[in-house]
Amino acid sequence: MGLFRKKKDQIAYDSQKKRPVIKCSICTGEQVAGFQDIHNGTFEDVMLIRGKEDMKAFREKYGIPQDTEIPKIY
Repeated sequence: MGLFRKKKDQIAYDSQKKRPVIKCSICTGEQVAGFQDIHNGTFEDVMLIRGKEDMKAFREKYGIPQDTEIPKIY
């Protein structure tokens, strides 16, 4: 029935200072989701992305809408 499901807590990030990005390795193809500081460009990694499920979990955890495109940096 779903009465006692665990609520997924969303973690807020400051969208005025940071933007969500995917950092990709050119050599290995590894992808890491995280946030890039808008002002100085530093990257803060959050989680490894191995597939669509991980990307969906990243979006849900930080409240990023599905229609928002997350840019890739190399």
